[in-house]
Amino acid sequence: MTFIAPIKFAIDLLAVLLLALGIKGLSKVRSAREANRLAAIAMMLAAFGVLLNSQGTIGISINSWIWIICGTLIGGLLGALTAKRVPMTAMPEIVALFNGCGGMSSLLVALGVALFPSSESSDGVVGELIRNFSIVVSLFVGAITFSGSIVAMAKLQGWLSTPSWTQSKARHFFNIFCAVLASIGGIYLLIDGKNGLFLILIASSLLGVGVTLPIGGADMPVVISLLNSYSGVAAAAAGFVVGSQLLIVAGAMVGAAGLILTQVMCDGMNRSLVSVLFGGALGASSASSGGGGGDYTNITSCSPEECALSLEAAERVVIVPGYGLAVAQAQHTLREVTRVLENADIEVTYAIHPVAGRMPGHMNVLLAEADVPYEQLKEMDIINPEFPATDVVLVLGANDVVNPQAKTDQSSPLYGMPVLDVQEARTVFVVKRGMSAGYSGIKNDLFDLPNTSMVFGDAKKVLGDLLLELKELGVGSKG
Repeated sequence: MTFIAPIKFAIDLLAVLLLALGIKGLSKVRSAREANRLAAIAMMLAAFGVLLNSQGTIGISINSWIWIICGTLIGGLLGALTAKRVPMTAMPEIVALFNGCGGMSSLLVALGVALFPSSESSDGVVGELIRNFSIVVSLFVGAITFSGSIVAMAKLQGWLSTPSWTQSKARHFFNIFCAVLASIGGIYLLIDGKNGLFLILIASSLLGVGVTLPIGGADMPVVISLLNSYSGVAAAAAGFVVGSQLLIVAGAMVGAAGLILTQVMCDGMNRSLVSVLFGGALGASSASSGGGGGDYTNITSCSPEECALSLEAAERVVIVPGYGLAVAQAQHTLREVTRVLENADIEVTYAIHPVAGRMPGHMNVLLAEADVPYEQLKEMDIINPEFPATDVVLVLGANDVVNPQAKTDQSSPLYGMPVLDVQEARTVFVVKRGMSAGYSGIKNDLFDLPNTSMVFGDAKKVLGDLLLELKELGVGSKG
């Protein structure tokens, strides 16, 4: 069986390289699909390597193989059904759930090693201490990741709201109490490797709930990316528990990537990570904060026909997608509209805010599904200086990311958050179902501006009507 060791090393090395290439490929929309395939192959190789190593060292009994095969089949079937049935609008919830599954997997690995220690593993006092410490970290981070991800998924799905008590100082005492209990459990576990096990699990799970529950929808992209980082840290700790270098490396890579993405999200909102985690839900207490309130006094509504006439006369059009576009699943209809405009030699670009939607890169993925050229997607810092030279801006389901209050009203919960300066364009059309507020729960001053017109209705229907009007006007027919 000596030949197994070099084969296992080669498999692990190949898996790490493929995972690194997969993570790198996820940085661009055009390569994201292939990157996902590479990462999936890497994980399959990793699982095969673990089984090969186990077979070559301690062996795997027939009963164990039955469980392994059953688990593989069930997991593969659930994954395939999820990929086929879950719509794009539910991707944030699925990502949150998958983060939770990663945390739970690491937790179960550490729990199994703690409850059923191997008699063959004897690394001395130092080795035992390192193993116990890794178990503590894996249990602590894994439990927080799992419970926090489930809460995030439930809030995104609309199953949970933000309780009023979570916006009071009581939440800090609750979280501190849970953290202290988890620390006590960790100390007991470090001493003998058994006591304090379930104290860590319960206290850490409650801490995950207590930290995530106050966070509102506006901050959810940050939370999802942070939980993704947590799942990587938990996996790396589980790697130390079972002595898997591959798991350590893969977990560290995921943890680092998630942390970088979290920082990007915080920069995009001009918020610190501490304020997101401990400041409560953005806009949850806006009614009492005194900012962002008031009624609309100068709303102008128009029909798709009027919008089509403005688009026909435009030379440059900017599309601002938001979560409303995803809810309506109107990305394909939008692409048909923009094709008509492009055939008429009208320049079309898309303004992408880093926190538009409900998860990092939500709008990029949505538009990529509709075959929107990647070159037309422009980040906020690039597109903002171009708005004064833009004839028409079409806002589709976006709200807080285009609210001028972020720059003009110091009492607003949004103040300081970088936003898209769509109000600088000559004409702005906002497609919304109604006058409801965004995640922040406050008034959008954009709607009151004289160069803004509201087009009320479902985004998919409005865009469909707009497409018909453009064709009747003969826009793009010469292309």
